[in-house]
Amino acid sequence: MLIPAGEMIPTKVYLNHCSLFFPPNQPAYRMATEDMEVGEAFSTSIQSILDHPEFSKWEFLLTIEHDNLAPSDGIVKLIKRMEEHPELSVIGGLYWTKGEGGVPQIWGDPKDTIPNYRPQPPDPNGGLVECCGTGMGFTLWRLKMFKDERLRKPWFKTVADHTGVGTQDLYGWSDFRKWGYRCAIDCDVKVGHYDYSGAFGPKGMIW
Repeated sequence: MLIPAGEMIPTKVYLNHCSLFFPPNQPAYRMATEDMEVGEAFSTSIQSILDHPEFSKWEFLLTIEHDNLAPSDGIVKLIKRMEEHPELSVIGGLYWTKGEGGVPQIWGDPKDTIPNYRPQPPDPNGGLVECCGTGMGFTLWRLKMFKDERLRKPWFKTVADHTGVGTQDLYGWSDFRKWGYRCAIDCDVKVGHYDYSGAFGPKGMIW
């Protein structure tokens, strides 16, 4: 369970993360970073996991961010979906972008003939929606995916220069899909965003 913590985690988010439970009789490890840009935090931490003699053998990696709140059974639900869908390498929980007019982070329709990351609507019945890219706020990855030497490194990078503008997650997916990796969002795992700054309403608002 990898958390790119930044400078702080709100108390309510910390308590929510403490409530998450893992499958019984299975090892689990919580790992955080501090004072790193989010793309660098993910890429550097995942490399250190792959370099570890024990952690590199594990099957799954959960990425969760410092302002996301998930249901206590969210991890086991995502693992169950993974076991049901071996064709998928990544499955994320359902959450929206921040602010007024936020959209679900279900980026792009693989059936579209023109590659894009337009947000898709969630499944109201709580099913899986396959997409072209996911967020990383509560997302389960098959660790073996990062052992593929064909993938571009760093895997995740926030871009804001003359080449364009993009978040670290979709930067990653612009390469992952080239090599056949597929992802989906589990609309039965509903994840919230926590506003500890009050920028989008009363401080502490969850949406």
